[in-house]
Amino acid sequence: MKDLKLINKSQEILKIALINLAFLLVFLELGSLGWYFVKHKQFFYTRDKAENKSALGINLEGVRLNQSIVERFHPFFGFIQNPSPDFRPGFKVNNYGFISPYDYPFKKFKKNQFVIGIFGGSVASDFSIFQVQNKILPKYLKQVPGLQDKEFVILSFATGGYKQPQQLLILNYFLALGQELDLVVNIDGFNEVALSNLNNKNQINLAMPSIQHISPLTSLANNSLSIKAMQATIRIKENKARINEGLESLQHCSLAACDALTSVYVQNLVNNYRKDVIAFEKERSKKQQDDEGSVVFINKNKSILEDSAAFEQMAWNWAKSSIFMHKVLSASNVPYFHVLQPNQYYQTKRVFGEAEKRIAFNKDTPYSKAVELGYPAILGKFPNLQKNNVNILNGVKVFDQTKDAVYVDSCCHYNQAGKLIFSNYVGSSILESLRKDEARSKKK
Repeated sequence: MKDLKLINKSQEILKIALINLAFLLVFLELGSLGWYFVKHKQFFYTRDKAENKSALGINLEGVRLNQSIVERFHPFFGFIQNPSPDFRPGFKVNNYGFISPYDYPFKKFKKNQFVIGIFGGSVASDFSIFQVQNKILPKYLKQVPGLQDKEFVILSFATGGYKQPQQLLILNYFLALGQELDLVVNIDGFNEVALSNLNNKNQINLAMPSIQHISPLTSLANNSLSIKAMQATIRIKENKARINEGLESLQHCSLAACDALTSVYVQNLVNNYRKDVIAFEKERSKKQQDDEGSVVFINKNKSILEDSAAFEQMAWNWAKSSIFMHKVLSASNVPYFHVLQPNQYYQTKRVFGEAEKRIAFNKDTPYSKAVELGYPAILGKFPNLQKNNVNILNGVKVFDQTKDAVYVDSCCHYNQAGKLIFSNYVGSSILESLRKDEARSKKK
């Protein structure tokens, strides 16, 4: 009898536990449905299926899912991204390491094609991707007489970490290969001051490619990458595999609870990825103690320059490189536009919300002082550029009129809203300049 009572009691406990579990799962599903609706503005069960991983609601800004975080040496450009055929839908890292739908040099295959070359660092690279996807710049150019029926082809010659004179060298290299360009936009400024400053602190010539990017490559070439950097690299590689698996699972979730729990899990992996990237960047930028026997030659300075002298030299490197880009393009009547990119560390009248402040500013970053000292030096060279007929656009205040968050990190990059504002500024400014040129030519 006791055994029977014990069995009945156990069954009753199990029954209650199962009922409670069922209620828990129902409430979890209902809560997840509400969470999904708030996040995506649509009902989970009737949602539009995401065609690619970037549309799953996970913030993947800065996550290189399909490529190594370590660049590849290039004998002319300094470094490039590792070519990859499936960077993201509609794009690849092409045969020269640039994110583009095309391999280079691009040859026109239609008479009405109009080729726009974008030069600069990661902000310029993001800009070119945004133009291919959203066609903001082409929308403005179509208002120019003679360009209404053109098919605009956007080619990116920009890569994260590039700074002058890399843009100048890359332009001349591709012109030598026969690359046709009908208009060129160079977006820079931040890398020239922020990364050149790191070069200076490591006694590397300011005009050399970024020590932050070159150092790990020379360390790999010399077999001297630190243990901590290698450990961070392994963690990053493992995390990327888990992130890809999580995103794959997220695409096939049939319950809202599955979507919610998997999203939290994947976003946590992404956050860990970013922390490891920061740790890797910190380690790889450290100066190696024994580099006398390096197989890679890098021009060095005898000492660290004083800030005033260093930033003046940086500004001149930046200005002269742009002037030469203009000269070589003007010889073929190709319009050239140079844009000084906005950055959060250069103070304007913009008011940042508290949430954006937490994202956009980092008191420990080495970039803030470089921008505070370097941007005024760069702005001081505007008269020299204008004297040499360079179309220079000062974009530092383009975000002053918006209260929406525009920055996605504490470096320099913009979210979709920021990219749209910046694209409209560049497009409208170029349109205005071309119209003025047309009016002047009619008066002659």
